[in-house]
Amino acid sequence: MYDLTGFQRDLLYVIAGLDDPHGLAIKDELEDYYEKEIHHGRLYPNLDTLVEKGLVEKSQRDRRTNEYKTTRRGTREIEARTEWEAEYIDHEAEASRSRTA
Repeated sequence: MYDLTGFQRDLLYVIAGLDDPHGLAIKDELEDYYEKEIHHGRLYPNLDTLVEKGLVEKSQRDRRTNEYKTTRRGTREIEARTEWEAEYIDHEAEASRSRTA
Protein backbone atom coordinates (compact mmCIF):
# COMPACT_ATOMS: atom_id res chain seq x y z
CA MET A 1 0.00 0.00 0.00
CA TYR A 2 3.07 2.21 0.30
CA ASP A 3 2.88 3.06 -3.39
CA LEU A 4 -0.76 4.21 -3.35
CA THR A 5 -1.78 7.83 -3.34
CA GLY A 6 -3.95 9.03 -0.48
CA PHE A 7 -6.91 9.12 -2.86
CA GLN A 8 -6.31 5.52 -3.93
CA ARG A 9 -6.06 4.46 -0.29
CA ASP A 10 -9.35 6.23 0.44
CA LEU A 11 -10.93 4.43 -2.52
CA LEU A 12 -9.75 1.09 -1.16
CA TYR A 13 -11.19 1.83 2.28
CA VAL A 14 -14.54 2.91 0.82
CA ILE A 15 -14.76 -0.21 -1.35
CA ALA A 16 -14.03 -2.39 1.67
CA GLY A 17 -16.69 -0.62 3.71
CA LEU A 18 -19.61 -0.76 1.25
CA ASP A 19 -21.74 -3.74 0.24
CA ASP A 20 -21.30 -4.45 -3.48
CA PRO A 21 -20.18 -0.90 -4.29
CA HIS A 22 -20.47 0.45 -7.80
CA GLY A 23 -18.74 3.51 -9.21
CA LEU A 24 -21.41 6.07 -8.33
CA ALA A 25 -21.82 4.78 -4.77
CA ILE A 26 -18.06 5.03 -4.29
CA LYS A 27 -18.10 8.51 -5.81
CA ASP A 28 -20.91 9.61 -3.46
CA GLU A 29 -19.06 8.35 -0.38
CA LEU A 30 -15.87 10.14 -1.37
CA GLU A 31 -17.71 13.36 -2.17
CA ASP A 32 -19.23 13.26 1.32
CA TYR A 33 -15.78 12.80 2.83
CA TYR A 34 -13.90 15.32 0.68
CA GLU A 35 -16.84 17.74 0.61
CA LYS A 36 -16.29 18.42 -3.08
CA GLU A 37 -17.12 16.85 -6.41
CA ILE A 38 -15.07 13.88 -7.55
CA HIS A 39 -14.87 13.87 -11.34
CA HIS A 40 -15.15 10.67 -13.34
CA GLY A 41 -11.75 11.42 -14.87
CA ARG A 42 -10.21 11.09 -11.43
CA LEU A 43 -12.36 8.27 -10.05
CA TYR A 44 -12.28 5.61 -12.73
CA PRO A 45 -8.57 5.70 -13.65
CA ASN A 46 -7.74 5.34 -9.95
CA LEU A 47 -10.18 2.44 -9.59
CA ASP A 48 -8.48 0.81 -12.59
CA THR A 49 -5.10 1.28 -10.90
CA LEU A 50 -6.35 -0.56 -7.81
CA VAL A 51 -7.57 -3.38 -10.07
CA GLU A 52 -4.20 -3.52 -11.88
CA LYS A 53 -2.36 -3.71 -8.54
CA GLY A 54 -4.51 -6.68 -7.51
CA LEU A 55 -6.11 -4.87 -4.56
CA VAL A 56 -9.62 -4.70 -6.03
CA GLU A 57 -11.71 -6.93 -8.30
CA LYS A 58 -14.00 -5.37 -10.88
CA SER A 59 -17.07 -7.19 -12.16
CA GLN A 60 -19.97 -6.18 -14.34
CA ARG A 61 -23.33 -5.71 -12.59
CA ASP A 62 -25.12 -4.86 -15.83
CA ARG A 63 -24.22 -3.37 -19.21
CA ARG A 64 -23.48 0.05 -17.72
CA THR A 65 -22.45 -0.61 -14.13
CA ASN A 66 -19.34 -2.17 -12.64
CA GLU A 67 -19.07 -3.45 -9.08
CA TYR A 68 -15.87 -3.42 -7.08
CA LYS A 69 -14.70 -5.46 -4.12
CA THR A 70 -11.43 -5.81 -2.29
CA THR A 71 -9.33 -8.87 -2.98
CA ARG A 72 -7.69 -10.88 -0.21
CA ARG A 73 -4.55 -8.91 -0.89
CA GLY A 74 -6.48 -5.64 -0.64
CA THR A 75 -7.96 -6.70 2.69
CA ARG A 76 -4.52 -7.73 4.01
CA GLU A 77 -3.09 -4.37 2.94
CA ILE A 78 -5.86 -2.52 4.80
CA GLU A 79 -5.26 -4.63 7.92
CA ALA A 80 -1.50 -4.03 7.77
CA ARG A 81 -2.01 -0.29 7.32
CA THR A 82 -4.47 -0.19 10.22
CA GLU A 83 -1.98 -1.98 12.49
CA TRP A 84 0.81 0.37 11.44
CA GLU A 85 -1.34 3.44 12.10
CA ALA A 86 -2.42 2.04 15.48
CA GLU A 87 1.21 1.74 16.58
CA TYR A 88 1.68 5.47 16.15
CA ILE A 89 -1.73 6.52 17.40
CA ASP A 90 -1.41 4.34 20.51
CA HIS A 91 2.11 5.64 21.09
CA GLU A 92 0.94 9.25 20.82
CA ALA A 93 -2.01 8.59 23.15
CA GLU A 94 0.33 7.07 25.75
CA ALA A 95 2.74 9.99 25.45
CA SER A 96 -0.12 12.45 25.84
CA ARG A 97 -1.40 10.67 28.95
CA SER A 98 2.04 10.67 30.55
CA ARG A 99 2.43 14.41 29.89
CA THR A 100 -0.87 15.16 31.63
CA ALA A 101 -0.27 12.83 34.59
